[in-house]
Amino acid sequence: MLTRRMPSTGDDLSILGFGCMRLPGKRQQIDEPRAMAMIRGAIDRGVTYIDTAVPYHGGQSEPFVGRVLQDGYRDRVKLATKLPPWKVETRADMDRILGQQLEKLQTDHIDYYLVHSLNAKSWEKMLELGVVDFLERTIADGRIINAGFSFHGKLEGFKTIVDGYDWKFCQIQYNIIDTHSQAGTEGLMYATDKGLGIIVMEPLRGGGLTGKVPPSVQSVWDDAPTRRSAAEWALRWVWNHPQVHLVLSGMSTEEQVDENIRIAGEALPESLTVEELAILERAKNAYIELERVGCTGCGYCMPCPAGVDIPGCFAVLNDLGRFGNRRQTRMVYAFRVGGALSGKPAFASLCTNCGKCVKACPQGLDVPEYLREVRRELETFLTKPLAWMMRRRAGNS
Repeated sequence: MLTRRMPSTGDDLSILGFGCMRLPGKRQQIDEPRAMAMIRGAIDRGVTYIDTAVPYHGGQSEPFVGRVLQDGYRDRVKLATKLPPWKVETRADMDRILGQQLEKLQTDHIDYYLVHSLNAKSWEKMLELGVVDFLERTIADGRIINAGFSFHGKLEGFKTIVDGYDWKFCQIQYNIIDTHSQAGTEGLMYATDKGLGIIVMEPLRGGGLTGKVPPSVQSVWDDAPTRRSAAEWALRWVWNHPQVHLVLSGMSTEEQVDENIRIAGEALPESLTVEELAILERAKNAYIELERVGCTGCGYCMPCPAGVDIPGCFAVLNDLGRFGNRRQTRMVYAFRVGGALSGKPAFASLCTNCGKCVKACPQGLDVPEYLREVRRELETFLTKPLAWMMRRRAGNS
C-alpha cells in the first residue's frame, strides 16, 4: 500500500481510504459480518483511513464503524466523521452531535473531523452559529485532532470557505468528468496553494464510471494498449495528481477491495504516460458527448423564483445520458434534488415557466423545456415519497 504525507497534518496516510457509505447490505441493514471482514481485512492490508458520517446507511454507519474498530483496530487508523450542518440550529447542537458521535464510534477523539457537504450558503449559516469557536475549543480539548470540510457547491463558494478558517484539509469530488464542476481542478490547485491536505471523494462517480460503461467509452478502454478496467483507469487518473493525498472509495464488494488495494500499491504520482493521459482524455470526451444538456453549472439562473435547483436537475439528467442507469439515477435525483441535505425539495416539476432563467443563461438554453425533460425522465409517482423518506432519514423532515 502506497502512502502520501499530508503536509498540513504530518500524517503518512494510505493513498486509499475506506468510505463507509456503500457497505454491503442485507434486508435494509448493513451486512455486518461481511462488511466487518472487508474493513478489517483492508486495514490488515495497509488501509489507514476510515471515513463515515451521520447519515450514511440511515444512521447505521457510525455505530457500526465503532464496532469494527474494536479489538485494537482503532489504534491502527485515522478516523474521519462529519458535522452535519442541516442538523445544527444552535452552537450547543455542535457539541451535542459530536458527543453522540464519540459515543457511537467508541472513541475519545476524531482524527479528521469535517463540516459536512458545505456550500456558500451553509458555510454562512455555520459561521453565524459559531462553528469557528466550536472547532477551536474541540481542537484545544482534544476531541478533534484535525478540522476540515467536504464540499458540494460552486467554485467561488469553495474559495470563500478555504479562506474562511485555518483548515487542515478539505474533501472534494474529483474524477475524470468533474474537472470543471464543483471545486474542480482550479479548486484543487487553490486549496493546495493554501496548504490544505486534499482528500478526493467520488473518484468513480458513485460507481457510475465502472458500472454499465457506455459503448463509446468502452471502445476507448478496449483500444488502449494497456489492459485495465474502467475503475483502474479512473483511479490511476486521480492518483496521478501529486496534490491528492488520499482517495476515498465506497467499496461494497470483496472484489472491489481487492482491486482497489492492488491499484493503490502501484499508482505513483505523475506515473501516467503522455499516451495514457491522451486515452483518458478521449474517454472523458466520450462521456461529454453523451450529455443531455449543455449546462456548465455556472448558476446564473439561480436562485429560481419557484425553488427549482436548475443546475442540480441538469447535472442528474446528464448523468442519465452518460451512464444510462435509470433506476439509480432516479434515486440520485430524489436524494440530491429532493432536499435530503437541504431540507427543501427543488424538483424540476416546481417550474412555473416564468422565463427568468432563459434570460439569465449564458449558454442560451431553453431551461424550462429541459426541466420538462427532467420531469419526464426522472420524476415518477414514487419520487416525492422517496425524497420524503430520504429527508427523514437524514433528519431533515
